[in-house]
This record gives sequence, C-alpha cells and structure tokens, in this order.
Amino acid sequence: MELQHFLRNVKNDKFRLLFKFQAFLGLRIGEATKLHVSNIDFEKRELTIMSEKSRKLDSLLIPVDLFRDTIEFINKNTDGIKAADGHIFFKENDNNHNRQQYIEQNYVRKVFRETVQKAGLNAIYGYSEESYPNKKERALHRLTTHSLRHYAVTKFAKSTNGNVVLTSRFARHCKPETTMRYIAKDKEDLYRSIEFVFTNNNFRETYK
Repeated sequence: MELQHFLRNVKNDKFRLLFKFQAFLGLRIGEATKLHVSNIDFEKRELTIMSEKSRKLDSLLIPVDLFRDTIEFINKNTDGIKAADGHIFFKENDNNHNRQQYIEQNYVRKVFRETVQKAGLNAIYGYSEESYPNKKERALHRLTTHSLRHYAVTKFAKSTNGNVVLTSRFARHCKPETTMRYIAKDKEDLYRSIEFVFTNNNFRETYK
C-alpha cells in the first residue's frame, strides 16, 4: 500500500491522524476511534490502550512524528475534545442520534473508501456471493481500514527481521500463531533470498 500517497489524499486532519494511529501503531479501527486523552502519557510519549481482542491493557511508545501530530491536533481542537469529554476523535454531528461522543466506525470506513478511490488505489479482488433473495453481490476491496493495521504489523516484523515475540507484543496478539499471518515474505524477497543462498560460494563449496 502506498501509505504516503494515501495520507496525502486525506484532506481532513482528524481522519488523517486517526489513519496514522492505525498505520504506525497498528490500532484496530475500534481502538483508534475511541482514543481518549487519558490514554496518552505526554511525559513518557506512551499510549496505554485496552485491546479489543484480549481486553487487556497494553502500552506502546508513540513515534516522535505521530506524537507531534497528535499534540498539534489536540491544541487546535481543544474545544471539540473537551465537549466530547476527552475523546480525541470527537463526533461533530449526531446523525446517528445516540450519545456516543466519538466518530462512528462505519463513517471512518466510508471516509477511508472515498480516500482510497480518490487516490486511485481502489482495487477490487472479487465479489461476495450473497445468498439472500434479491440481494446484489457485494464488491470485495483489496484495501480496507484493517489494511492500515496490517501495514504497521508487517513493517514492524520486517524491521525486526521477523522477530515473532516482539511483533506479537507490538500487534497485541494473544497467540503468536496470529502474528505469523502478518510475517509473510513477499515473492520478491523470497526469490532474492533463494538467489543469494544458491549462488553463495560457501554453499557451493559445502555441497561439491
């Protein structure tokens, strides 16, 4: 995914920051939308968050650039955040007529889909087979909001040379087996590794 190209096409600062939390720290969409100022230790640059899956509190260090963007956004939107009782990604309207003070996940998905389309990244890999009468088949998009989390976890895994333990902690997975789904080399990396091994002089000498 061309992350920078995607982010440049996000015109709303609030959604751009939310998508960055997903892409840089691997937050799930529900975790990102519910972010609260109390989740951030501004002295330690640390994010404490309740994992949606394990229901455990986890801590992550916020990258410097993301931390700066967050402080800038909070300073610019103090009134809105205060009105939402501290929710960073506060809701600006009440179209869904509920008391939820942070933006709806489906609305975030809508903005993501519109941005992907505007950025020319709106690839479709297939269509669902709807079993209900008179219901049209649904397009299956290659990129979803979860792609941002997948990007973060995969990038972290590559930067640690596929360290499953560290990556599992970063991704906040309960089982390392779940993490392994993110640590898959692409074909180019695989072919390059094969080429290196089988043209290495030591390998040829050993197996003469």
